[in-house]
Amino acid sequence: MSTIEIFLHQEQPIDPHAVRELYTSVEWWPERTEEQIAQVLASDIAVGAWDGERLVGFARVVSDHIFHAYIEDVMIHPAYQRQGIGQLLIARLLKALSTIKTITLFCKERLLPFYETQGFRAFPSQVVMHRLP
Repeated sequence: MSTIEIFLHQEQPIDPHAVRELYTSVEWWPERTEEQIAQVLASDIAVGAWDGERLVGFARVVSDHIFHAYIEDVMIHPAYQRQGIGQLLIARLLKALSTIKTITLFCKERLLPFYETQGFRAFPSQVVMHRLP
């Protein structure tokens, strides 16, 4: 594995176009625009993983910055998956969120073992609900 560098958006700005390309590479959220991504980057905590100049990993947080934080959109380019980059992204986010008591994320069931190694626990008694237009 080449040297991967991890930075918060405030430390090294994350290009919305690069994030859009990353969404495409993992086949997520085709309706999200670069303009929307730029707005999210301006308001949320985000972290990127770079291989040189190339953004190869990304994750972001939605938070009230006091009580709760939700980790969202953890994604690694397919060519870089299973190399420990996800662990690096989560570790950097958890460091940035160290003063927040409850950190939550939603994931597919197949990813439970990965997130459990990062200290997260599943709560099967809870149900995720969405309200869509």
